[in-house]
Order: sequence, then structure tokens, then C-alpha cells
Amino acid sequence: MRAIFIAAALAAFAQPLWAVCADDKVTVSGDWGRANFTVEVADTPSTRAQGLMFVAHMPTLAGMLFIYEEPQSVSFWMKNTLIPLDMLFVSPQGEVLALHENAVPGDLTPIPGGDGVQMVLEINGGLAARLGIAVGDVLQHPRFGPDAILPCGEKTDS
Repeated sequence: MRAIFIAAALAAFAQPLWAVCADDKVTVSGDWGRANFTVEVADTPSTRAQGLMFVAHMPTLAGMLFIYEEPQSVSFWMKNTLIPLDMLFVSPQGEVLALHENAVPGDLTPIPGGDGVQMVLEINGGLAARLGIAVGDVLQHPRFGPDAILPCGEKTDS
């Protein structure tokens, strides 16, 4: 019964009529629907280095959006990270290029995201699978450029 309630609650949160374009919001869209996440932005070397280290709890539809100046090859690790995380590695146009699910807290093993990554969205571990997020899905955020697949101000079709 609890699983049905959680699934219904996530579905309700995951189906806004319009994507919200604000620096602290990210919309993820795919064949499964869409979800709005409230995010902290890490766009400087120091904020990217700190990431979600020492965070003991994160609300369900929250996360951190790492933004790089240029597309590049990125790799993450879980040093001093206390909660499991899913990592979405994203192109400059907003497409999810790679997905790493349930990164283990404290693990120092590098988690490569591949080449051409402009942003990385970290969300609670297991949430990508519960929502159906997959490679090829699309993010919407104001920091994607004019060539974004889903520029801000456009309705998502999912």
C-alpha cells in the first residue's frame, strides 16, 4: 500500500502542466512524463568541488545541478557523500548522455560521465529508475543555450 501511495505522489509531482524555468529549477522530460526538481547550482570550481558532500538528507524532488563553462569529459566520486545519488550527465543541448544510478556513499571509485558533458544533475539514488528517467531524456533549464532541445519558455511534450 505504501508503494502505491509513493508512486501516486511521485506521479502527481512529476506531471506539471508547464516546465518551470528558473535558475533553481530543472525539468526532466521523457517518454515516462516529466518532473520538476528544485536544485542548487554548482557553477564555480569551489561549489562543484563541494557538491553534495556532508548532506545527510535531500527532499525527494531536489538535487544539485553542476554546470561547466564548456562541454568536457567529467568524472565524479562519492567522497564524503552521505546519501546514494543518481547522476545524469547532460549535453549542452540538454540531452541525457549517460546515467549512473545509486552511487554508493563514500565510494572513491571514479564515475565517468563520458565526453561532451555540459551539466550533471544529481538526484536521490533510485529516483531515476522510479520515475523512468533514461539516456536520451531531456533537461530544461535557463542556462542551456539557444540551441537547447527544450529552450525555456517552451511547453514540454511528454
